[in-house]
Amino acid sequence: MMGSSRAFTVLTALTMVMLISGCGITEFRGIHSMPLPGGADLGNNPYRVTVHFRDVQDLVPNAGVRVNDVPVGRVTSVELAPKSWQAQVTLSVNNSVELPANATAAIRQSSLLGEKYVELAAPPKPVGHLDDGALIGIERTGRSPEVEEVLGALSLLLNGGGIAQIQNIAEELNAALDGREADVRSLLANLDELVSELDAQRDEITRALDSVNRLSATLKAQRADIDVALRELGPGLRVLNEQRDQLVTMLESLDELSGVATDVVNRTKQDLVHNLKSLQPVLRQLAAAGSNLPKAFELLFTFPFTDKSVQGIKGDYTNLYVKADLNLTRTLKNLGRSRQPIVRMPQPPSSAPPLPLPLASGADRSGQSPAAPSGDSRSAPSPGSGSAGGILGGLLGGN
Repeated sequence: MMGSSRAFTVLTALTMVMLISGCGITEFRGIHSMPLPGGADLGNNPYRVTVHFRDVQDLVPNAGVRVNDVPVGRVTSVELAPKSWQAQVTLSVNNSVELPANATAAIRQSSLLGEKYVELAAPPKPVGHLDDGALIGIERTGRSPEVEEVLGALSLLLNGGGIAQIQNIAEELNAALDGREADVRSLLANLDELVSELDAQRDEITRALDSVNRLSATLKAQRADIDVALRELGPGLRVLNEQRDQLVTMLESLDELSGVATDVVNRTKQDLVHNLKSLQPVLRQLAAAGSNLPKAFELLFTFPFTDKSVQGIKGDYTNLYVKADLNLTRTLKNLGRSRQPIVRMPQPPSSAPPLPLPLASGADRSGQSPAAPSGDSRSAPSPGSGSAGGILGGLLGGN
């Protein structure tokens, strides 16, 4: 009895010492605050990271924190975020672990019935560095499905889902394909050929889609102009609809006119060809006249002040006195007395046939003027003489 009492006293004293020493070192917050054996090494100066989750499931403090399935820290606290219904989890991570500022966090399960832990990972495009006191927002967190959720979904599928309909589906497929095996094989063969053709023309299809994309971009850039054009097209279409009868009548009349014109051209084709052939010598003679015809027009439209007469004028002006006899009887008499041709045509080249010249009154077919009467001492003026000839000479009273 003495030994048992002494052992109990020693055990009680040691227990009191441990409680007193524990209360003096840290504050006891329950069993979750006690460190677990085999946890991650936090080092001398771990940094803290705050993570927000929509649902932490049954995650508890002192749960593990892993990176690539390697323990790097532990969960310090799990509580409700202030002024929010989100779960706020504080993590302590070893200072030697480097993570980007846009790191992600997810709640995983070590096995089917294992513990929960927080998995930290780097995104495909890491940015910056995760520092002490950083916050991982709820948009970068997630969780894996629970075993209960998987079993519940499987139970829903087996009890009231599509499993019971598989037999009906199989029976309907058998009824649809019964006796049509050859058609189905032919359909599959045609489908395989179609897919092969599409695969062979993949580049053309891609270019066509790119062209459609560019066209869509161009139409989008000109959407305002297209909108204005479509809005202003309505009144024009309305006017065309109102004048449809007139347009139809016009087109019918035009069709009738074209028929008449075609008939006229067919009937007068020979005459038109004959006229063109008859016009050919005239055109040939005009071409043979060359530059003489324009020079004749220069003299006609500038009479009496030709280019040569302008060179003989000294000074900036000249005096001109014209006496015009406008008596019609005397004018006609002068025209009858004139022996000069009305228009003096240029002489064609020696190779071309001579052009017929118009004859003045009193001239014979040979082009020679008849001899003057014996009592008349006048003779025909020679070309180049100073007297005015032709129609102007006749009108002004000359020979």
